Amino acid sequence: WVHQACLQRWVDEKQRGNSTARVACPQCNAEYLIVFPKLGPVVYVLDLAGRLISKACPFAAAGIMVGSIYWTAVTYGAVTVMQVVGHKEGLDVMERADPLFLLIGLPTIPVMLILGKMIRWEDYVLRLWRKYSNKLQILNSIFPGIGCPVPRIPAEANPLADHVSATRILCGALVFPTIATIVGKLMFSSVNSNLQRTILGGIAFVAIKGAFKVYFKQQQYLRQAHRKILNYPEQEEA
Repeated sequence: WVHQACLQRWVDEKQRGNSTARVACPQCNAEYLIVFPKLGPVVYVLDLAGRLISKACPFAAAGIMVGSIYWTAVTYGAVTVMQVVGHKEGLDVMERADPLFLLIGLPTIPVMLILGKMIRWEDYVLRLWRKYSNKLQILNSIFPGIGCPVPRIPAEANPLADHVSATRILCGALVFPTIATIVGKLMFSSVNSNLQRTILGGIAFVAIKGAFKVYFKQQQYLRQAHRKILNYPEQEEA
C-alpha cells in the first residue's frame, strides 16, 4: 500500500516533466498503468500540434543550417569570381551564365579550395628530399645539414589529427583567393589579365610558402633526430 499523493510525486520525479514517459515498479518491473482524463477538442488539438512541432523542429533546424551553409558558399563563390577576374568582368560572367550552373558551380568553389588545401604536397617533396638529399651535394651547400645522416628516425605527429590544424586549413583555403590576388598584383603587375595575374600569384605563393615549409619541417626533423637525453644528475651526499 502507498499513498496516492506519494506515488504521484514519485512518478513526477521519474517522468521529469514528460507525461508520456513510461514508469515501472522498481521491485517487479511491472509498468504502471497511468490513465488521464479525457481532453477537450481544443486541448487535444493543441497537444497534438505541440508534439508535431517538437518532432519537426530538429529537421527544420537541420534544413536551415544546411541552407545557410549552402547560400554562404554561393555568396563566397560569387565574391571569389569577382575578386579573381575583376569586379565588372565577374558580374558579366555570372550574368551570362546559366542560373542552374551558378547554383551548382559557385558553392563548389570553397569546397574545392578546402580539398586542395588538404593535399599536403610538401610531405611528398620532403620524403623525396630526405631520400635523395645525400646524393645531391649542391643542396648541402645551400642548406647546411640537409644531407647529413641522422642517428635515428624521429616520430612525427599527424597534422590533421590536431583541431587547430583543421581550422587552419579551413581559414587558409578561404583566404587563399585574396592572397593570390595580392601576390599577383605585387609580383606580376605587368600582366594585364586579372585572371592570369591571380593564377600566377597563387602559384608563386604556393611555391614560396611550400619551399619555406619544407625547409622548416626538415630542420625540425633534424633537430628531433639529433636530440640527446642527459644522464640523471645524482645528488651529492651531504
